[in-house]
Formats: sequence, structure tokens, C-alpha cells
Amino acid sequence: MSGDYHNSRLEMDTRRGSVWAALWRYFFRHRIRDSACVLDLGAGYGDFINNVVARRRIAVDTWPGLAQQVAPGVEAIVGPVDDLHAIADGSVDYAFASNLFEHLPQDVLVATLVEIRRTLAPGGTLTMLQPNYRYAYREYFDDYTHVAVYSHISLADLLRAHGWDIVEVHPRFLPLTVKSRLPAWPILVAAYLRSPIKPMGKQMLLVARPAR
Repeated sequence: MSGDYHNSRLEMDTRRGSVWAALWRYFFRHRIRDSACVLDLGAGYGDFINNVVARRRIAVDTWPGLAQQVAPGVEAIVGPVDDLHAIADGSVDYAFASNLFEHLPQDVLVATLVEIRRTLAPGGTLTMLQPNYRYAYREYFDDYTHVAVYSHISLADLLRAHGWDIVEVHPRFLPLTVKSRLPAWPILVAAYLRSPIKPMGKQMLLVARPAR
């Protein structure tokens, strides 16, 4: 990230932690086995990985403050996401990237996909959560570090072009940020996830796996 991103655009926000705790409880814990190795790319404050219950948890970010944010037991790797040499081949069951790929030039994203593929175990998947330009175009560049534009269609096509199969696509998974009108109360997050109508849904969720 450029400049002091964490004190300008991405400040500490307790609401974000509450939302992620609810997302774990009502969504992600049903998809991640206790025996899994989980990799969180662009982990930031550790809001996702700190809630994960799994055999092994790894967080990667270029932010030097990463190690101070992750929970005990989470392995913190400070470095670029397109260089995962510290992670062994075939050792990751569940790779996750939240609000990351829009910050990467496309050549860096492609290199990152190569590294993720190398680290994934047989049957391993990559889950991506990020702004969907189709629905968030008005606010998309309010974040000055956004350098790439993706919709649920273009991101899926990019992944297919680079050897990935698309498992799931949710064009409107969540509101754009925790600063939206979505309350952080767990029961309301659960209700939002279950609702077939998501008028504030501007973040997409895609799941992919390496093509055979």
C-alpha cells in the first residue's frame, strides 16, 4: 500500500471485527475444516484469520504491523503476496483474499495466482471477496490505492484464462464496507447473508480451484 494507508483509508474499526466474527460464525466455518491449513492473503488487521478455527493459520501482508494484529497461533509473514516462498508446495487447503486484488496491477495478480496454485493442496480452493465494479462504480476509486477494476464476470474470466475453474460466484455478497448501513450485530449479519435480496450488496464473492 502507498503512504500511511492504515491511518488514512483503513483505520482500526471495532465494527469490522464484529462483522468478521459473524461472517465466520454464519458462513465461513461451514466451509473450513478444523484440520485445514488456511492462508489469508492481504490479511491487514487479521479480521478474517483471527476468527478462523483450523489446524494451521497463515497471514500474509506487506504491512509491517501485521504481526502485532494477528491472534496467538497465527503465523505472520510480512511480504508481497506474489512471493510465497515461505509456504511449502501443496500445503494450503483454503486460500482467502479479501479486498486485495483490486490493489494489484494485473501482472502482479497473475503472478500471485501462480504462487497460490503452487501452495494449494489437492482439492484446495481460493475464495475472493472484493468490490464488484458493476455495483460499486461510484465509490470504487474513493480508495486511492485501487489500480484494477473487476466485476464478477471479468474476474471469473481472468481466472479461467489462467488455469482456474470457477466453483461459485456471488455477485452481491456483502455491502461495500463496514461503514455502510449494515449493522454489526451478529443476528443481523446472519439475516443479511440469508436474504435473497441484497440492495446494498456491492462486494462479490468468488470461489475457484486450479483446473485439472
